[in-house]
Amino acid sequence: MTSPLENLETQLETFIENVRQIKIIVTDFQGQGQNVFNQKIQTIVTGLQEIDRLKSQVQDVHVPLEVFDYIDDGRNPQLYTKDCMEKALSRNEAVRGKIDAYRRFRAQLLVELTNVFPAEMAKYRAIRGDERPIS
Repeated sequence: MTSPLENLETQLETFIENVRQIKIIVTDFQGQGQNVFNQKIQTIVTGLQEIDRLKSQVQDVHVPLEVFDYIDDGRNPQLYTKDCMEKALSRNEAVRGKIDAYRRFRAQLLVELTNVFPAEMAKYRAIRGDERPIS
């Protein structure tokens, strides 16, 4: 059994194909093609009714607005996930660098504070339960 999302996708693909065929019929319209045109219009109406029926089955699916920007720009919407992952990895590296810099700063600050205020830092380490020497 296919999922509701797959059913909707199939219906949308069929709808798009029917619209494409109507475009061809209209572009080269001839009187004897009126019946075919009417049938295609009826197929489109039926397809829209089916899409409307299927929408209730996929209401819990949320599509980020950026995906529509990808489509509007003529890009493949499947690349959206790839781009999001690349951005997340890049951001993760930047944050990791900041964390490392803060750790080094903290260590250096503790060393300097210990040099300037040894008694206070001993109390601080005792309160924190940190008995290891600061390097």
